Amino acid sequence: MTAHVAPASRASAPATAPAAAPGIDDTCCAASDDALMEADRAACLAAVFKALSDPTRVRLVGYLASAQGGTVCACHLPDRLGISQPTLSHHLKKLTAAGIITREQRGRWAHYAVVPKVLDVARDYLGTSIGDARCC
Repeated sequence: MTAHVAPASRASAPATAPAAAPGIDDTCCAASDDALMEADRAACLAAVFKALSDPTRVRLVGYLASAQGGTVCACHLPDRLGISQPTLSHHLKKLTAAGIITREQRGRWAHYAVVPKVLDVARDYLGTSIGDARCC
């Protein structure tokens, strides 16, 4: 019969900060004097960017933004985007909830249009954050 022996517990040594390498300044930098964005504005921008985080929604907004007359009937969108009607409804709901597009019922069909002011807010924010850099 073999006796079970518990492993010896290690004595924990107090944690100490590692010493800075010779010649390296280990002091923290000063805090920025720039104002931190208001939480409400950050939440608004995050909602817009979250709604635009899907490639189909980006394509949809681009299509609506370039529409002649400013609006597009929903009946044309599934074929143009190559998606089903339920999928289209899902994406339109997300964009409408974020305030990026508006919906107007005209008889049997819904017509959608981009809200330029919302896109301008996002564009202005990105313009100040990343300068002239573009991903595409």
